[in-house]
Amino acid sequence: MPTPARVAVLPPEPGPLQIMDLQLPDPGPHQVVIKQFASGVCHSQLHQMHRKRPAAVVLGHESTGVVLKTGKQVEHVVEGDTVLVTWVPRDSAHANRLAVPAVIELPDGSKASSNNVFTWADHTIADEQYVVKVASDIDTQVTAIIGCAVMTGAGAVENTAGVSKGDSVAIFGVGGVGLSAVVAAKTRQAYPIIAVDLDTEKLRFAQQFGATHVINAAETDAVAAIKSLTQRQNGHTITGEPVSGADFVFDCIGVKSTMEQIVPAARSGFFGSQDGGTAVLVGVPTTTVELNAGDILMNEKKFIGSIGGSCSPDRDFPKYLDWYDQGLLNLDVMVTERYSLDEINTATDALEQGRISGRAILVFD
Repeated sequence: MPTPARVAVLPPEPGPLQIMDLQLPDPGPHQVVIKQFASGVCHSQLHQMHRKRPAAVVLGHESTGVVLKTGKQVEHVVEGDTVLVTWVPRDSAHANRLAVPAVIELPDGSKASSNNVFTWADHTIADEQYVVKVASDIDTQVTAIIGCAVMTGAGAVENTAGVSKGDSVAIFGVGGVGLSAVVAAKTRQAYPIIAVDLDTEKLRFAQQFGATHVINAAETDAVAAIKSLTQRQNGHTITGEPVSGADFVFDCIGVKSTMEQIVPAARSGFFGSQDGGTAVLVGVPTTTVELNAGDILMNEKKFIGSIGGSCSPDRDFPKYLDWYDQGLLNLDVMVTERYSLDEINTATDALEQGRISGRAILVFD
């Protein structure tokens, strides 16, 4: 029997998201139907909204909910289970098939597709690989952002970069993803933890989560400031200059200017006796980028990518929930705005205009 759902749909023609009353089909063998409690509103969705599209799309990729129905071959969740929905397969290393993105039928008979999942809806249907079972007593609102923001930022620090105690870290962009990277760097006992942004209030906010130093890139040369904070007393570069730069530099934005700053902001190496630092691209890029290949070569630096924080949700989500329970990851403070589904266009406008300090969520009745 179909499940009624209210879904935010982005039509093929330019314009705002439209709230539609739809019918979700009964789940296929590997699908799960979920009544949702809350969904994150992620900046990467803005990129999707601005792209040309031949057909309607449905958006959102992080949420909390409760299982209503399961397909015949779904074994890890049952009806009534509390779950997190994410866009990364929950255990891709052991998956025996590719997860299938959700596609739904609209009232006019056309189809709306998703990039893996859609969570800007009071009910959703998803491949079971995107559904992670969690304890029933979690906070069902703020934990919605674990499925992307927390996973992406914290995972980049822990899984992709492998930051260790005493490593110096610089993080460009301290929205929800960047703040999660700050938290992970703090749990790894990195020092210093340098937050870089264009907004003074966001930088002050980042200090609540563990940033030890802040740089307003609108007011100063961020690369020079990072080098000043990380200059070493011994050692020199191949050109005889003092060694400086952070061990790990994360770009949680993905625009051309920040992508081109993270390599020079990374620590210089020296002739195999000292590896150079690592620049980690976390934010979704929308442009090409020009890198100084000479700097990468001569100073033995690395430029790497981190998709979804290199996370395995089945493994990592319980840890992030524990961080929340222990007070290490203050999601109650990180979630700064709440909207209803009917306010989705207001939420995306606020995000695009930089009016959201941490992370915004949609809350469903």
